[in-house]
Amino acid sequence: MKMGVMATVTQSIDADTAELVVEEFGHRVRRVSEADVELGIEGVEDTTEDMQPRPPVVTIMGHVDHGKTSLLDALRTTDVAAGEAGGITQHIGAYQVTLESGAKITFLDTPGHEAFTAMRARGASITDVVVLVVAADDGVMPQTIEAIKHAKAANVPMIIAINKMDKPGAKPDRVRQDLLQHEIVVESMGGDVMDIEVSARQRMGLDKLEEGILLQAEILELQANPDRAAEGAVIESRLDRGRGSVASVLVQKGTLRKGDIVVAGAEWGRVRALVDDRGRQVEVAGPSMPVEILGLSGVPAAGAPFVVVENENRAREISEFRQRKLKEHQVAGQAAARGTLDQMLARIQAGVQKEVSVLIKADVQGSAEALQTTVLKLANEEVGVRVLNASVGQITESDVQLAKASDAVIVAFNVRATTQARLLAQREGVDIHYYSIIYQVADDVELLVRGKMAPKHREKFLGYAEIRKVFEISKVGKVAGCFVTDGVVKRGCGVRLLRDGVVIHEGDLSQLKRFKDDQKEVTKGYECGLSFAGYNDLREGDVVECFESELIPA
Repeated sequence: MKMGVMATVTQSIDADTAELVVEEFGHRVRRVSEADVELGIEGVEDTTEDMQPRPPVVTIMGHVDHGKTSLLDALRTTDVAAGEAGGITQHIGAYQVTLESGAKITFLDTPGHEAFTAMRARGASITDVVVLVVAADDGVMPQTIEAIKHAKAANVPMIIAINKMDKPGAKPDRVRQDLLQHEIVVESMGGDVMDIEVSARQRMGLDKLEEGILLQAEILELQANPDRAAEGAVIESRLDRGRGSVASVLVQKGTLRKGDIVVAGAEWGRVRALVDDRGRQVEVAGPSMPVEILGLSGVPAAGAPFVVVENENRAREISEFRQRKLKEHQVAGQAAARGTLDQMLARIQAGVQKEVSVLIKADVQGSAEALQTTVLKLANEEVGVRVLNASVGQITESDVQLAKASDAVIVAFNVRATTQARLLAQREGVDIHYYSIIYQVADDVELLVRGKMAPKHREKFLGYAEIRKVFEISKVGKVAGCFVTDGVVKRGCGVRLLRDGVVIHEGDLSQLKRFKDDQKEVTKGYECGLSFAGYNDLREGDVVECFESELIPA
């Protein structure tokens, strides 16, 4: 208080003041940063002697419907694609395939929709090799190009799998030609990118593809130290009704064991169980192995790193620090979005502040993020899109209340509302839209945005008339004797007066006469008399342009 700081027990004071107070009482001070809790979390650097070869991690990318999942199924000899909505992979799946030779390959399957760009970019960051699937009958498509950009940005070697070779319209050479435009020269054209013709349906060329992947892995000399605390990345996470929060992770270094204490993003927990890609419980997971872990306190963000720490206290400290940072970040973001009250009122008065509010609930974290990205892209200058919340799990009463308070629409992706939430939504008139395909969300939100846009005025040109003589008439003012040179002149239409090709006046016609009679319209080749509402500066040789305004919905 002597220093002029009035702080109660619960308030925090800045570090400088705290240091002075502590020194005042005769203690020694060592200042540490709050972020110091994260120091040393990565563990020690691995030496080359400890390194052992590890299986390659392969991401399968490509355009929608080019057969990524079918190719994976053929490689796994199981059938996942059949149960998927619209043939689109909605969750990132990770699978490990053991070949006859005993070699292992880990596959990441990325959903092939543009909205998953963020997830796919993350998928590429934990990947050793990218297999780009291109349909032989379809060729290079927009998302194929996008996948090429990701692979190049991540600096990852690529293998081109030309799929659907069993189809009658297959043109593999066209695909090779198209790839040249994107600076990809395949081996058969003298380049260094492997290209393998496959057919997922006929199980053709799969052994060649696997050989190609193992060859790339050999060139890359992929290694990791299995005898250390595990580190890796969260591929996907979701809330499971019976099992709590479940995170699919890819171990990148070390070995993950049941009972380890893990920090994943801002969440922590003790590993209660490890489940492999076939649904079997395992005790340990080595480098490049994808597993689901159970026992985390919450749902970590997809793409977040995970590490094993030595004890619960350390894990709790790190988790609390990260959650605090997240909260601060959100609060700062909301404050920035709100702006000052004056600005907001000014925007509303100007009629600018129109927005569509959306609350997103999805079954997995990756889908929630992808939906948020998709929906926010639809905003334009006139109508904003605000995502109140994008989270995982079923729709609860509090979600409905939040949507009601903010006049928002609830977008449910592969999740349903609880009975109480459904009844509350009906009572309060809150819209809940259920989806299982991400395209439809984008289409529907776009319609909502369009509905809020003001209809546009569009001009329709009618005709030109040239002023041949100007008459002065008492009580009326100046009247122009005109000759219609083009189109038609209508009474009540908008007019512009052009002098030497420059617009000098814009207004309405007050009178349109032919001889002494009022006319509704006068067509090309006829003479007429025009007078303008409230404008008299007319000269011979001026040109009158006539137009109509029509409203078109946005």
